[in-house]
Amino acid sequence: MFPFSRSVLSTISPPIPAAYKWTTKSHRQLLDMSQGVPGTPPHPMLQQALAQIGNAWGYCPAEGEPALREALAKEMRSIYGLTKGDENVDITSSDIAITSGCNLAFVAAIMAIADAGDEVILPVPWYFNHQMTLTLLGMQPVPLSTSASDGFLPSPSLAAQLINPGKTRAIALVTPNNPTGAVYPPELLQEFANLAREKGIALILDETYRDFIIPESAPHSLFNKTPSDSSSWRSHVISLYSFSKSYRIPSHRLGAITASPTLLTQIGKILDTLQICAPRPPQIALASLVPSNSPDPSGESIPLLSLLHQDILFTSQAIHLRHALFKSALTTEAPKWKIASQGAYYAFVQHPFPGRSSEEVCQRLVEEVGVRVLPVAFFGGDSNRKVDGEQDSDADRYIRFSVANIDDNSVVGVCQRLAEAESAFRDWTV
Repeated sequence: MFPFSRSVLSTISPPIPAAYKWTTKSHRQLLDMSQGVPGTPPHPMLQQALAQIGNAWGYCPAEGEPALREALAKEMRSIYGLTKGDENVDITSSDIAITSGCNLAFVAAIMAIADAGDEVILPVPWYFNHQMTLTLLGMQPVPLSTSASDGFLPSPSLAAQLINPGKTRAIALVTPNNPTGAVYPPELLQEFANLAREKGIALILDETYRDFIIPESAPHSLFNKTPSDSSSWRSHVISLYSFSKSYRIPSHRLGAITASPTLLTQIGKILDTLQICAPRPPQIALASLVPSNSPDPSGESIPLLSLLHQDILFTSQAIHLRHALFKSALTTEAPKWKIASQGAYYAFVQHPFPGRSSEEVCQRLVEEVGVRVLPVAFFGGDSNRKVDGEQDSDADRYIRFSVANIDDNSVVGVCQRLAEAESAFRDWTV
């Protein structure tokens, strides 16, 4: 047999399939809060638009359908202008490229700015596909520890200490975060942006979950207009986005990169090589013009992408209410399980079994009480983390629960089964 790539062999196996290998011994229906996937189908108007796509068999430009790029730029000006008005947001369609999903957006962005042997700082717990990408490309992920005591918010000052001149190429953040659910405040993101600009590195923001911030507000002000090009976000910020969660179309694999046109020219080489172009049907569907619901007598049509904003907000509010239900039910049914942070799609919970790893707890949850969730160990959980020079015994006690892909009754059912687990795992100390 021929040898395999050393980079591939040194990369972890995909965690989600690993969790699905655990099988339940319970006679009851399995309750699954593991994968971050939408729990409802796309809006009927988007389903209809997708069904009516005609001649979309050919290629489109590597950077995406012009109409979708223009519609997305307008939508982003609206989202990031919620605080000071969209006229203050400096984003145009030339700053946007459409990709085959947000994971590919990260791959393309990192390939354009870093080489094998370079370093990228990732807060821990990290999104495992980011770490896997870096390892596959021969790059070095540098862990930036976070803790429950700080709400799992990363520290710019600690990140500054990890910057290795000549080696560090970027700091990559996910906000709202996967897996912790922590929402990084605009002020914190501004500190990281300032650090990136000062050190001449990139700040990569994976904003897959930006539409799930409640109450609705601008995720940050980094895209605001500045007095000069030298202080513009384009010199140091790269933003990534996924259509999978907000528009509930994960199988259509659609994402986006927002970056300087100069960088996108280089990224274009990568996109042309890896994807040729992103799938056209969802691009055409989202950019299709539909009558506005506005009372404007002109009857102006708008892109479906913009019309669906209210549907996204409705979904976001529903998930927010489910977070509240989960917190309440957990407090009532299983109070020894403690929520450390929550937001957007996820709640990050500390299990009540000292000395037991998150992975073995999650495996027993599936096998004995029929609940599937993901251990912090799958997200690079830092079991070797120290606090005041001592080993942090709680670092591997966290579990990710996805509240987006399950109904309210099942949320309560999960909490009841967590209480059952305390008795079922009677050989463990609580």
